[in-house]
Amino acid sequence: MEKDIFNINKNQLSYGRGYVYSLQYHLVWCTKYRKKVLKDGLDLECKKMLQDLAEEYRFQILAMEVMPDHIHMLGDCRPQFYISDMIKIMKGNLARQMFLLHPELKKELWGGHLWNPSYCAVTVSDRSREQVSAYIEGQKEKEKRKP
Repeated sequence: MEKDIFNINKNQLSYGRGYVYSLQYHLVWCTKYRKKVLKDGLDLECKKMLQDLAEEYRFQILAMEVMPDHIHMLGDCRPQFYISDMIKIMKGNLARQMFLLHPELKKELWGGHLWNPSYCAVTVSDRSREQVSAYIEGQKEKEKRKP
């Protein structure tokens, strides 16, 4: 039997009503002015808050690291969930909670925002671009071989 690169291990797929998906994103966002304020225990609080948000909004955090001036996260979300919405939820809720628990952060950030308004979102796959391109390009050849 020919090996098909799209025979995916069921444990790596998520199921919705009428669809199957596997969508992961590497997300990165920075503190305003790249101030190193997420340290001395605040990094652990951020991780806990982000895990709680993921549970509440039904997306998964597959990997995460909170650095003093930025956050890296590998997330998996439903196809209906726009990445921009996911980022707004995380950045907005996290900033609100952090400012409530740690008002001194506002002073350190000159009374402003916790986050820089931009972010980076990169799709992630367990298949390389070359594998997917080869699979797509090979579809016509596969069709020609059918009786």
